[in-house]
Amino acid sequence: MRVTTVTSREFNQDVSKAKRDAAGGPVFITDRGRTAHVLLTIEDYLKITKTEASIVELLAMPEAADIDFEPPRLDGEMCRTADLS
Repeated sequence: MRVTTVTSREFNQDVSKAKRDAAGGPVFITDRGRTAHVLLTIEDYLKITKTEASIVELLAMPEAADIDFEPPRLDGEMCRTADLS
């Protein structure tokens, strides 16, 4: 895999070249000398973002069912009306 780095100016002047370069690996685009963006092919993007689980499955946390959690009751002094003005 080849990694390419181009400046924002170079990218703006020749987007087609950056797209061709992305076929061989990620293209880092710098802005004032600092990496600001990465150009990837859709195939590379899908490879690095693919998970077997859906977001619902990731958030479900079935192992949390065994956790005992009893939050303390708040007394009247700790509760107050929110000032939304």
